[in-house]
Amino acid sequence: MSDLTHLTADGSAQMVDISDKAVSQRMATARGLIQLTPKTLERLYRGDLPKGEALSVARIAAIQAAKKTSDLVPLCHPLMIQQVRVAFERRVEGVELIATVRCQGKTGVEMEALCAVSVGLLTLYDMVKAVEPSATITQIELLEKRGGKTDLTRT
Repeated sequence: MSDLTHLTADGSAQMVDISDKAVSQRMATARGLIQLTPKTLERLYRGDLPKGEALSVARIAAIQAAKKTSDLVPLCHPLMIQQVRVAFERRVEGVELIATVRCQGKTGVEMEALCAVSVGLLTLYDMVKAVEPSATITQIELLEKRGGKTDLTRT
């Protein structure tokens, strides 16, 4: 088990020791989709939902989630995040949320980007559920990661 970084020799979970790693620029982008009917999508973009203007609330929720990732995911290291960018793209089937997180650190920000997308979409669901309780969150994925040992780019 010694090659599994999050496990001790006896199989117990542990936080990885990153004290010897070099600080580098880290970036990760993730996305996800909330599927909505055309009627709900129109109300969302008009700001005409029972709970109010949802996109700005979801943007703030996504940023806050990125900053709180280490409080939510037990073995994540707390990071000094330098930027969280959140964008919404209107799609025929709903809204895509894209989050990009940047920091200078010893470990990556993939979990922060994925957490931002997840909580941002959960917030959108909370804001639309009164008019569309069947809204579906789907396709949450990491698109890009830079910094550290490995880079990733999905198209």
